[in-house]
Amino acid sequence: MRKILLSLCMALPLVANAQYKSEVWSPDNGDGTYTNPVVDADYSDPDVCVGPSGEDYYMTASSFQCIPGLPILHSKDLVNWEIVGHALKSLYDGIPELEAHFAKTQHGAGVWAPSIRYHNGEYYIYWGDPDHGVFMVKTKDPAGEWEKPVCVIAGKGMIDTTPLWDEDGRCYLVNGWANSRGKFASVITVRELSADGTKAIGNPVIVFDGNGTENRTVEGPKFYKRDGWYWIMAPAGGVPTGFQLAMRSKSPYGPYEHKIVLAQGKTDINGPHQGAWVHTKYGEDWFIHFQDKYAYGRVVHLNPVDWSTGWPIMGIKGEPVRTYKKPQSSSSVIVNPVESDEFNSPVLGKQWQWHANYHQFFGMPTAFGTMRIYTHKLEENAPNLWNVPNMLLQKTPTDKFTVTAKLRFTSKADNQFGGIIMMGHNYQALVVKRVGNEFKLLLLTCEDADRGKPQTETEIATLKPTAVDKINYKPGIHEDIYMRMMIDNSKIKFAYSKNGKKFIPCEGEYQMKEGKWIGAKFGFIAAETNPKVDKGWVEADWIRVTK
Repeated sequence: MRKILLSLCMALPLVANAQYKSEVWSPDNGDGTYTNPVVDADYSDPDVCVGPSGEDYYMTASSFQCIPGLPILHSKDLVNWEIVGHALKSLYDGIPELEAHFAKTQHGAGVWAPSIRYHNGEYYIYWGDPDHGVFMVKTKDPAGEWEKPVCVIAGKGMIDTTPLWDEDGRCYLVNGWANSRGKFASVITVRELSADGTKAIGNPVIVFDGNGTENRTVEGPKFYKRDGWYWIMAPAGGVPTGFQLAMRSKSPYGPYEHKIVLAQGKTDINGPHQGAWVHTKYGEDWFIHFQDKYAYGRVVHLNPVDWSTGWPIMGIKGEPVRTYKKPQSSSSVIVNPVESDEFNSPVLGKQWQWHANYHQFFGMPTAFGTMRIYTHKLEENAPNLWNVPNMLLQKTPTDKFTVTAKLRFTSKADNQFGGIIMMGHNYQALVVKRVGNEFKLLLLTCEDADRGKPQTETEIATLKPTAVDKINYKPGIHEDIYMRMMIDNSKIKFAYSKNGKKFIPCEGEYQMKEGKWIGAKFGFIAAETNPKVDKGWVEADWIRVTK
């Protein structure tokens, strides 16, 4: 019956997904208060702007090499967020040489610390790609299609860019600098752009220097204007250990005086910094920022802002809050970013990203209520899975959760394998691998995958195929299996089942680790070593995230 209903639904125009309530983390306490983090997932370097209604807030975040990129989240109250789209279909759509470059996995490259702004009836996102320059996309509908990216400034080293349109129509851009590309950092620069924000018409001016001071590693600046003052809000002191600075000047080019306005203090919220100041139509002020939770990535917090001293003192007297009253809003809807997926739509769910620019050979939704991921040929002599581009992954939703997937693995040749994975610098995967006319259930484990360390294989069981093609033309053998990973305090335990009811635990406990500038991500893996055979595939019926 499910497949019949699915076919009927697919014949109708697509409709928006129902609002999703997470089983594992929701910040809204239902009593007018919220508990941080408001998004307990890796939305690194978040930035937020307010739409013309005054109650539509849009957030974007760093996406690095993951595609689709530049996630767009929407909220009515700064606490309840849902994923509504992405601004980038590829890196970089319409620029062939860069699209080809990102066809291979480029860990940690791509989109760094974007900013989102509403100006003259359009939404703009700017970001720095440390290897290629400053880029911009824009749209009239942030949940819809975005225009192709424009290269505003070509070059290396420029990161963390934010525009500011002044009252006289002039446009300025602030940015930080990547030491890894230019061999200098800890400075903030401002330059003028054309009024339409598409090109630089002035040279950069250093307006703040954190070198040799506690303000080392100053980066991630956001540009604002308030009551005649130009404000740059920027983190300093390092990602997991630093603090938030506010700087002010009567000129966009400085000089700027500065003050620490948010720091960990006596709380357990480390490195609270880099984010967005938001002024609501109700006259309230808030700061959305991240906290680095290592293997889980950089999660999103919300803190009140007090301007009574003339400076934006954040949290309570400059220390972050854990629980606080919600921002004033006309909305009472509780909604969270989507995690589980029944794969009943012909469009890939918004929580999913590939590890490189999408190619049709990676996989695609089916008309049968499944998601198919084809086996990707590993590079010759590849020691591990670090550079596999077609891993279909999503962010971890909180510290403790369980992932269960129902899947069928179809193999056309020996040594093809597929299953579920938690991917980072260290990774762990539970897969079925074809050996002759049967399957081996294996745990794949790798530490320091980015350094080329080889993975190890631990055999869990030998499985007879649950189905075998009867035809003589390129027959396949199939394994139907349920796979589970249980995550708690950065530790993973795996289990499997043949009937979805009784799960058999795999021995051992595995340590999660973050990836290159991103948190660990979970999802599906399908790979092989022989380029001359027909591809096999993982056919995922569903994946569910529960307590």
